[in-house]
Amino acid sequence: MRPNIIVFGTPTCSWCKKVKDYLSERGFAYKYIDVSRDEHALRDMERKTHQTGVPQLWINNTAVVGFDRAKIDRLLQNQ
Repeated sequence: MRPNIIVFGTPTCSWCKKVKDYLSERGFAYKYIDVSRDEHALRDMERKTHQTGVPQLWINNTAVVGFDRAKIDRLLQNQ
């Protein structure tokens, strides 16, 4: 089963690019949402995590704030 991955970020965020590259290098597809252009997505992100910083990932609806490689790997381990 392929994981459902959503990456919330902004074009100027270097960590956002790193997390997208990290996922791509490992063969995981993801949906990218630019929260600087999508106010509704920004509000959803803030409501779920109570955080405004990016990157944020939702992996199968579990939030990861920042490029937390260990947590990302753990959530993707059986995928």
